[in-house]
Amino acid sequence: MTTEIQEKHQAGAEQVQVRVVDSDVHPTPRYGELDPFIPEPYRTLFNQRKAMAGNPVYYDAPDYNHAFAMRTDSFPDDGNFAGSDPALTFRQLILEAGSDIAILGPLNGGGQTDEEEHALAVATNLWQDACWLDSENNWHKRYYGSIAAAIQLPGEAAREIEKWAGHPYMAQVLINAEPRPSWGHPMYDPVWAAATRHDIPVACHLGRGQHNELPMSPVGFMTYNHDLMVSYSMLAANQVASLVFDGVFDRFPTLRIVLIEHAFNWILPLMWRMDAVYKARGPENGLKRKPSDYVKDHIWFTTQPLDYPEDKTELTSALEWMEADKLLLFSSDYPHWTFDDPQWVAKHMPDKWREKIMFQNALDVFHLPSTVPALAGQKRPF
Repeated sequence: MTTEIQEKHQAGAEQVQVRVVDSDVHPTPRYGELDPFIPEPYRTLFNQRKAMAGNPVYYDAPDYNHAFAMRTDSFPDDGNFAGSDPALTFRQLILEAGSDIAILGPLNGGGQTDEEEHALAVATNLWQDACWLDSENNWHKRYYGSIAAAIQLPGEAAREIEKWAGHPYMAQVLINAEPRPSWGHPMYDPVWAAATRHDIPVACHLGRGQHNELPMSPVGFMTYNHDLMVSYSMLAANQVASLVFDGVFDRFPTLRIVLIEHAFNWILPLMWRMDAVYKARGPENGLKRKPSDYVKDHIWFTTQPLDYPEDKTELTSALEWMEADKLLLFSSDYPHWTFDDPQWVAKHMPDKWREKIMFQNALDVFHLPSTVPALAGQKRPF
């Protein structure tokens, strides 16, 4: 952000109420920008591998008006990839779309071993601190980062949480859903312990799978993009059931989990089914409450992708039945082609819950400030 543009939109003394918190924004390193933060020997290994490997895109757009699953206008003029320019992101997401706070969820994974995944997590955290959350690029105080953690190495992941949890602009821990065994296994307890010790939520974003492969569905690997987009919610459903039935929330009563871009309507029938099973067999797993109560107190979902039926009343009914006012956080998925504008999402939310979903739930979950410095010319979606 140049000094001239900063002065034009400089945050003043006046504070304004936060009206939109975007829980799913993807910053991307400029070409070569992440390299200095990757510890050796992995830096040399990754650079050697780049020269040999292609770049398959499993999440690509269905037409030629988008590039590599991204909004074409989110590619900066300097030739770098979409989402790599903090200033362009600020203009498009904060000023033009009207988000007041953006939770950054970098997706810099892709190692072929657990140790490589951890090295990339270490580099990603250093890169966010130096290139997005620093005083030059976060002068407007709207960006909050994620502590990347390779959960498949729980001890190393916990140490990353301990290292970064005190950072004023780190809002959550970010892990993958795909590693096995499921999250209810005690091996992951160091991660949950570190997160609850610092009162920071743990988020999981849809990924390409462990070691950069397509994630495996409960019945095997997927074949097409269609398979992935329709069935990836099953991964999250499995993790929800594991967290509940394996007693994670009883072991860690203050743990907060955020499931990003895994859709959300499926949680209603899952809660029904878990409650039915618990009613019939509850004593054998020692839970202290109904499974649905754990979900409503400990797990949140982001709005994108918003599965929108032809009959809007069906969406409204589903939101009411699942008590979406307790479970949903707005997200845009910027800079992906599936970007949902805050104004568009807000108008599809029930009036009585609009503020809860668009900003209040996120303020509570992430412990964010309820006001931010005013910006000249910023759009207000509702």
